Amino acid sequence: MPTNRSGDVEANGIRLHFVRTGGDKPAIVLAHGVTDDGLCWTPVADELASTYDIIMVDARGHGRSELTDGGYDPATQAADLNGAVAALGLQKPVLLGHSMGAMTLLALAGIYPNTPRAILLEDPPAFWAVRPDEESDRSRRQNRRARIAELKSKTREELIDVAREQHPSWSDAEIGPWADAKLRVSPKVASVFVRDSARVVDWQATLRSITCPALAITADVERGALLTPEAVASLQELVPQLETAHIAGAGHSIRREQFAAYMNVVRDFLAKLAATA
Repeated sequence: MPTNRSGDVEANGIRLHFVRTGGDKPAIVLAHGVTDDGLCWTPVADELASTYDIIMVDARGHGRSELTDGGYDPATQAADLNGAVAALGLQKPVLLGHSMGAMTLLALAGIYPNTPRAILLEDPPAFWAVRPDEESDRSRRQNRRARIAELKSKTREELIDVAREQHPSWSDAEIGPWADAKLRVSPKVASVFVRDSARVVDWQATLRSITCPALAITADVERGALLTPEAVASLQELVPQLETAHIAGAGHSIRREQFAAYMNVVRDFLAKLAATA
């Protein structure tokens, strides 16, 4: 990967780590999913670095960023990422996020509408459309903490074996960073999975405040994708400019399962943005 530098910034009162490909090019900030970290975007960065300055940020509690006891709700993570954008001196970057990272971008684009040039959302959980159940939330958090702890107890080689068994369509370029991220993440991030953490965001008002271009990348629910057609429709009611692109043959990790199709969708959207600049 053509990397200029890595480092840390102070953002929203904590230390966040980033890796940046650099160059005098338009900036794209990548926001990873829960238990991943910035370097899980390496294959995407490799594809885009010749044209864009790619910034891969580790969210709090992930990768080499600061571990905190709390702050894993979408509003706080949006403030974290918005602070990182400011600390790095980025002007109107494009933001691309997966899962937790995509929810972070929806919150950021609504709370800080002057920050993003555009947002691209890879299969976000539809917190705006689901009413949380407190009992299932507690169970979900406990199960996820146990799962994270189980993964962290394995060696890197064992994690790679797990990934190859569970995700046979993933490339080696995806599996290595995935395994490394699981060794670095803290079980404290399991609170991300608790839907009541999303209650700190007024989703109706926040999503209606999004003014930038937006793209939702969806996949097959029967393969594990989270974003249903009904959830997409409800999001488009709140964000009328939202475009959608469906990639068949993929589940929740769309780019890992259908990389070429995913990159085509991303490039097409970026080309349309460039044409309207």
